[in-house]
Amino acid sequence: MATTVNNAFSDFMKNIVNLEPNKTSTARASRDNLINNIKNFDGDNDFFKLYNEKTLCFGSFNRRTKIRPIDDIDIMICLSGEGKRTYIETGEVFYINGSDSDSKNNLLTDNTNYLNSTKVINRFISKLSELNDYKKSEMHKNHEAATLQLNSYTWNFDIVPCFYTDANYYLIPDGKGNWKQTDPRIDNNHVTDINQKFSGKLLDLIRIIKYWNSRKITIKISSYLLECMILDRYETLSKNNWRIDLEFRDTLKYLSSAILYSVHDPKGIQGDLNTFTTEDRKKISYALSVAYEKSVEAINREINNKDQKGAINKWREVLGNEFPEYTDN
Repeated sequence: MATTVNNAFSDFMKNIVNLEPNKTSTARASRDNLINNIKNFDGDNDFFKLYNEKTLCFGSFNRRTKIRPIDDIDIMICLSGEGKRTYIETGEVFYINGSDSDSKNNLLTDNTNYLNSTKVINRFISKLSELNDYKKSEMHKNHEAATLQLNSYTWNFDIVPCFYTDANYYLIPDGKGNWKQTDPRIDNNHVTDINQKFSGKLLDLIRIIKYWNSRKITIKISSYLLECMILDRYETLSKNNWRIDLEFRDTLKYLSSAILYSVHDPKGIQGDLNTFTTEDRKKISYALSVAYEKSVEAINREINNKDQKGAINKWREVLGNEFPEYTDN
């Protein structure tokens, strides 16, 4: 219950959207424990030599843009390139020449000397199944990671084996047995830099937009695409004053247009991130426009009509029944 729009948004972010601090701390501790468990496999005859200095936490949990609940946590476990491992780039596909140990452990693509990324993931799955604290390990649906389910908590870990190259980027599984280029450090730094520009307030905006998106009012936009579009907007803006309801309104309007066009990968690797069809782009744009118009009405009721109750009720139309109700107490 809330008496003002400002209080309603504050309560909504704290109690519905943002991750609970105690669960976040527990999740980070469990992530760090898992990384240490994997480090204990380092050099086993049926596993890999690790490059621990380049192991990387990434994804929305690491970037602090995840909303409730914590469902997955992403980790890149870096493997050593020692031995005969070298890579060949052919367009967007990378091939890694296997070492003698890769051959002995049956990790090569049949009839080649190329290290098979799917077999590498399966080797991770096999080793992870030895851990006592975890329930189940299996191939991720996109065949680019091993997914580990926990006994005690609700979240899973998506574990991506990777190599760090002499060109200062990472190679990860491409879901087809080969490898592809990425560098999540760019995404991590991109969010941090722009968020600092707005005194740490941008993360809440990203999260509330993600919450609206999660309500399935329209075709769902991927979390990463949504982040990139929002960051595109704020990268070129400057703000002296910040109210999350006003920023939310204006970002809805921006997104209703941005979704109709190409969205550049900030890493300069994936090209256009917007893979929606023209028809789907129009549907998403329309839903964002409707939400924007309702947001305009909510703000008009609050600012022009001094009607806190009417404004809060209109915001509940935009953000759903978990947005606090008005109370006059």
